[in-house]
Amino acid sequence: MFRYFENLVDPYCDYPEQDTPPTRLWPFMRDYCRPFKGIFIWTALMSLVVAAVEIGLIYYMGRMIDYFGEGPQQVWANYGTELILVALFILFIRPALQLLDVVLLSNTILPNIGALIRWRAHKHVLRQSVGWFENDFAGRIANRIMQTPPAAAEVVFQVFDAISYSLAYLVGAAILLMFADVRLILPLLIWFVLYGFLVRWMIKRVGPASKASSDARSAVTGLVVDAYSNIHSVKMFAHHDLELTSSKKVIETTRNTVQAEMRIFTVVDVVLVTLNGLLIIGVVGWAIYLWMIGQASVGVIAAAATLVLRLNAMTGWIMWALNSFFRELGVVAEGMETIAQPIELVDAANAEPLLLNDGEIEIKNLSHHYGRDSGGLDKLNLTIQPGEKIGLIGRSGAGKSSLVKLLLRFYDTEAGQILIDGQDIRAVTQDSLRGNIGMVQQDSSLLHRSVRDNLLYGRPDASEEQMIKAAKQAEAHDFIMDLEDPQGRNGYDAHVGERGVKLSGGQRQRVTLARVILKDAPILLLDEATSALDSEVEAIIQQTLYGMMEGKTVIAIAHRLSTIAQMDRILVLDQGRIVEEGSHVDLLQAQGLYAQFWARQSGGFLNIEAAE
Repeated sequence: MFRYFENLVDPYCDYPEQDTPPTRLWPFMRDYCRPFKGIFIWTALMSLVVAAVEIGLIYYMGRMIDYFGEGPQQVWANYGTELILVALFILFIRPALQLLDVVLLSNTILPNIGALIRWRAHKHVLRQSVGWFENDFAGRIANRIMQTPPAAAEVVFQVFDAISYSLAYLVGAAILLMFADVRLILPLLIWFVLYGFLVRWMIKRVGPASKASSDARSAVTGLVVDAYSNIHSVKMFAHHDLELTSSKKVIETTRNTVQAEMRIFTVVDVVLVTLNGLLIIGVVGWAIYLWMIGQASVGVIAAAATLVLRLNAMTGWIMWALNSFFRELGVVAEGMETIAQPIELVDAANAEPLLLNDGEIEIKNLSHHYGRDSGGLDKLNLTIQPGEKIGLIGRSGAGKSSLVKLLLRFYDTEAGQILIDGQDIRAVTQDSLRGNIGMVQQDSSLLHRSVRDNLLYGRPDASEEQMIKAAKQAEAHDFIMDLEDPQGRNGYDAHVGERGVKLSGGQRQRVTLARVILKDAPILLLDEATSALDSEVEAIIQQTLYGMMEGKTVIAIAHRLSTIAQMDRILVLDQGRIVEEGSHVDLLQAQGLYAQFWARQSGGFLNIEAAE
């Protein structure tokens, strides 16, 4: 039974992806909840039925008390069959109705709507550009992805478990009192109006207060995750106290926002108790008065008393449910600041996969300053022939990394074009572009997974033999076989820790190299590919790199000039432009900027400051 209801909605069903999702709260919720439309109708209906059954039972209890005035024998003779049927209804039909109500809400809606929102939100965020991620804390993004789905699920839960049920209950209570004596409805209506004012007062304050609390909690998460992710720097600079001071400030901000939120609840609680006292006295007192003047039966008093006591118990729950509803809406609104951001770097409407035949790269009048007046690249023109090996050097900020990021289309160019085999990279799909480019970065971070998972990231369909061959080429196989993680996993199954922290810098670099070797892409980008290796390993890896380069178009960035001296052509970038180009020998003979770099390097490293 459970499996049937759990599978009524597929949280991973196909849906039209939007580059610009709704930015207003209710359209956002409606868009995500669309697959549940039919289930919501049935759940709302069942909430009404359950509330009606509850009111009906209270009504019947009052009626049954009136029966008792006729004596035991007469009651059984006149109402025995009716009482048996009611008992059977309570024993069998009522639990079945309750079961259907609960299973729709708890087994169909709650698990699936959380999974659906988390899946779609994660899918949307993964489509964001590298630049988008560089502008926020990874911890805060992850926190919003994790806390928004349960908050949205809680909103839906409260709609059907509390709000729709309580509204149906209040309407049913009014009808019951009207049938008992229409005058009993007056104190209920007065109470309802006052209760509505209290709810309105709370709603106006809880939403903003909850959003402020959620924002503050996300700030704490972002700061804490940032510190944990950079724990080596924290320890290396002995900034334990500095981190505590920074975290204390944001934690104190969170405490202040929570205090402001809790004040609202305290006021609501006190006023609610007072209102409920007025409800009890008004309805029950009025019923007793009507009985005393002979215009109401004992059953009416019993039903009225039961009803208002039930309402008295429910009102606190309703208020808390409403508070939870609007508080979680605040969390959803805060999460939307991440989840509902538009995708700015998208494939063209008619984008086709990149058809790479030769690997020629042509850069035309390329400028990119990251929205500023300077920095980046400035009117760069360059043609790299198929299979040509290019070395790229220059001072920090000269535009080397910018060129690589633009080639991978991590950013869209502000001006100019990049063509690969005559195809503008903005006109092809991003996945096909990056699928044809292998990249080894200076920051060789790895996924917190097994060595095997990290290697196969370069080519998921590779065989075990191909994977091991790539690891051997990168001089990584031997140390991989000696690995063992705290859970006892060995070799290629050993996990490497967050960003690969359990491996040395050289080991991480060799795993990264092996991953790119396994990918075997026709275009190769090397950004300080051997910077983390010792001289002996580097000498061996250099031969591997030269082997990797065979038949590929290569762009290699290096500060260690010896690593690019054998390139077909070396480009010297300065202030976003190519100021020198040629072979290593030609550039030395030209006695220009490259020759200065070469003369001033120490141990093969580029002393870029001394060359200024």
